[in-house]
Amino acid sequence: MTSEIVFKYFTKLTEVQKQQFLQLDALYQDWNQKINVVSRKDIDELYIRHVLHSLGIAKIQKFNEGAQILDVGTGGGFPGIPLAILFPETKFTLVDAIGKKIKVVQEVIDGLGLANVTAHHSRVEDLPGQFDFIVSRAVAAMSTFVHWTKGKIKKDSAHERKNGILYLKGGDLTEELKEYRNAQIFDLPEYFEEDFFQTKKVVYLPLKFRG
Repeated sequence: MTSEIVFKYFTKLTEVQKQQFLQLDALYQDWNQKINVVSRKDIDELYIRHVLHSLGIAKIQKFNEGAQILDVGTGGGFPGIPLAILFPETKFTLVDAIGKKIKVVQEVIDGLGLANVTAHHSRVEDLPGQFDFIVSRAVAAMSTFVHWTKGKIKKDSAHERKNGILYLKGGDLTEELKEYRNAQIFDLPEYFEEDFFQTKKVVYLPLKFRG
């Protein structure tokens, strides 16, 4: 599967964005041979399983110019790097506790010439600053993730949707989300027709502030 799958669903890309999406394959193929951050099966389906999956968040939420987005447990750079390509005027901070993964992320950022992304080898709890939205791909159960990211979301919202968490998850989330009554679940098959997305979802959890 090539980058054409991205262009199919995102039709208003600039030539620069198209080239950056195109470059992802070669960059990840090259770095994955040196430092394994994507499984062999997944590297062959990079554009569906990683790039397009990451961009599912963009079908739910568009990010404003100057907005600050934090990608927690970014691994090889997902969902942060594809989102950063799509929203070049938005600032992305990618964090992971595993140093070798952040090394690959930094090399990909440099290879693409992305000026709107910074990568940090850190636990999210130790990272300073606050953000409009926190994005991630199923790095932990929601209760654990909420605990990790406590205090990291700005109070004042600059988007129509309140600041909060946008989390890529799969399967039945009934039990996991039962304590989060204000969580919204968006089914990705409504946006992407490929079989891979059948059970995939974006969970939006708005930040609740007490009085």
